[in-house]
Amino acid sequence: MTTVAEMPAGFADKVASAQNTFRSVMDAMARPGSVQRISAVSGAPSGMMRGIAAIALTLFDHDTPLWLDPSMSETPDVSKWLKFHTSAPVVADSSICSFALIGDAKALPQLNRFAFGSNEYPDRSTTLILQVDSLTEGQAVELRGPGIDGSTVLQATIEPSDLFERLTVNATLFPRGIDIVLVHDDCIVAIPRTTRSVAKGG
Repeated sequence: MTTVAEMPAGFADKVASAQNTFRSVMDAMARPGSVQRISAVSGAPSGMMRGIAAIALTLFDHDTPLWLDPSMSETPDVSKWLKFHTSAPVVADSSICSFALIGDAKALPQLNRFAFGSNEYPDRSTTLILQVDSLTEGQAVELRGPGIDGSTVLQATIEPSDLFERLTVNATLFPRGIDIVLVHDDCIVAIPRTTRSVAKGG
């Protein structure tokens, strides 16, 4: 097991890297389906991609409850790294978490396990951060919605395979809903709750 002294470092330049990462996350949310590269950390724990590590260092703090899927929670170094670098509490109840880190996207729980927010406070919902195998190859999905000029095609290894079918609940719940961030290595794609899947092909 990794000791504190052996733990992977965070940002080499905390301020600049956090600012760049925040800007990349905001750009991804503003332009759904677009691939954004974010500031890579100096190191990340085994089982966690660098993109998630950078998001954690930028957005998580002691007031940010996290839920880890089994592939993350069963890797002791992940929880230890998150606690050391962010102080964010890891909770067992997925319905109260601000962020859910999903290492094995194929095994993503049903969305009703997470917080959808309320009409008064739609921001009190869970943002799901899913590790995927590719953001440039795989299933093609046509997306429409705010921030997209007409439509855009996301080609990625989408897991679970019925992810966009599950996300149709967002149209019913709006302004409540679930936001998604797909991560591969140090690149991300955001799928906000306002984004709709139109069609998909091979």
